[in-house]
Amino acid sequence: MRHALAISILTLAVYGVYPASRVVAADSKGAITDLRKVDADYAYQGEYCGRALIELPSRSCVWRNVGLQVIALGNGNFDGVLYQGGLPGAGWWKGDPKWKFNGSLTDGVVTLKAENGQSITVDGHGGHIMDPPDSPLDEIGRVAKVHRSSPTLGMSPPSGSVVLFDGTDTGKLDNVSITEDGYLQIVPGSRKEIYTKDAYRDFTLHLEFRLPYMPHARGQGRSNSGVYLQQRYETQILDSFGLEGVHNECGGLYRQREPDVNMCLPPLTWQTYDIQFRAARFDGKSDKPVQLARLTVRHNGVVIHNDYELTGKTGAGKQEAPEALPTKLQNHGNPVFFRNIWLVEGTTGSACAVACRCKATKKGLLSRLFGN
Repeated sequence: MRHALAISILTLAVYGVYPASRVVAADSKGAITDLRKVDADYAYQGEYCGRALIELPSRSCVWRNVGLQVIALGNGNFDGVLYQGGLPGAGWWKGDPKWKFNGSLTDGVVTLKAENGQSITVDGHGGHIMDPPDSPLDEIGRVAKVHRSSPTLGMSPPSGSVVLFDGTDTGKLDNVSITEDGYLQIVPGSRKEIYTKDAYRDFTLHLEFRLPYMPHARGQGRSNSGVYLQQRYETQILDSFGLEGVHNECGGLYRQREPDVNMCLPPLTWQTYDIQFRAARFDGKSDKPVQLARLTVRHNGVVIHNDYELTGKTGAGKQEAPEALPTKLQNHGNPVFFRNIWLVEGTTGSACAVACRCKATKKGLLSRLFGN
């Protein structure tokens, strides 16, 4: 079953905290981890939900739910992706129609344009979808900014869990560095990676992570880290908000499998991984497994790998072998933060067995926005 993220409209008061005229100056091309130091572009980046007139193959037009992701690229430049059906994991799924836009910020408004002449204007709170100038129609849709949160965000460890990190040094991890806010951090330049002190064979892992804001960075240089199960199998961590969702982007099994849908949220937003892992099995007669390792991954509550059978180690992972190894959080030179990390040993149960704390269903949200 597909689990949609909780959706809530951020009030205008929230955005009033960091208007463009009051943001704290930031390093022009650094990794920003503090909301008080974001640039003016950050207020426009994010997710938007609404409705638009969509032309069908029959040439008739119908109203459809749409989702919009606006991605900051630095210096007032932006990409945009418009999704038919809603946002990824909440109405839009891989293979559904989507359209790409790009544009820039001028006089407090981001104008995004597509190759077909359509345009979208957003002011950080909402936006308008416009047909090409030569079209008989003018505005063909509207969107409003939303903030999604994972239904497993802040989930408490079940009884019998191994608490790896709870804001304090639990003694269960090596190379721990904790921020003043109580977050576990990857320290760029230290080359130190975070390991579990113990090795676990089969387990369900819950962790929460927050990516730095790096609008000038591209590709693998944009908020890179990873969860290496037994140091062998990497689930990638990356700021791939608004990207295609391939094997080396957030949620991908590095060099092996892309996620079923790109569930990456904007940087500086807390996100979740819930991973069920069953280690490879060996019979003692060969160095090759008789049963391959398997995993299920939920990114922000949505299944992106469903009981997938790993064909071997991923990328730079260690070779498969009968013995379990500690799990690590990769240091790729970017200041990624973590919190609320725990695991349950064994293969039973689900890391997502929690009531979805939906603040609004998509239907209710659109009804409040547009009265239909």
